[in-house]
Amino acid sequence: MKPKNIFHNIPQDFDKELFELLLEQGSLTIERIVSKGHQSPDSGWYDQEQNEWVMVIKGKAILTFDDESSIQLETGDFINIPCHKKHRVTWTDPDNETIWLAVHY
Repeated sequence: MKPKNIFHNIPQDFDKELFELLLEQGSLTIERIVSKGHQSPDSGWYDQEQNEWVMVIKGKAILTFDDESSIQLETGDFINIPCHKKHRVTWTDPDNETIWLAVHY
């Protein structure tokens, strides 16, 4: 076993949000997401089959839900999003990376 670091291998410039699968075990997945001014696609809402626990490891973001409520997340903040709770990322810091840790279960 060799340790990895959540802050390594982040490119300086990237057009699309980066998704990296860190672990997949049965119905559990853990991924790193890196955003920099990115938002969810205009095509719709995330409507996931699994619950999602998400934490902002670094940066800032705003999540908006289909009931029109929004929450701002900053470094260290986390939230548990129940399955089928429609949501989208409406803002991430355009000047600095926002690094997310997402656990789908």
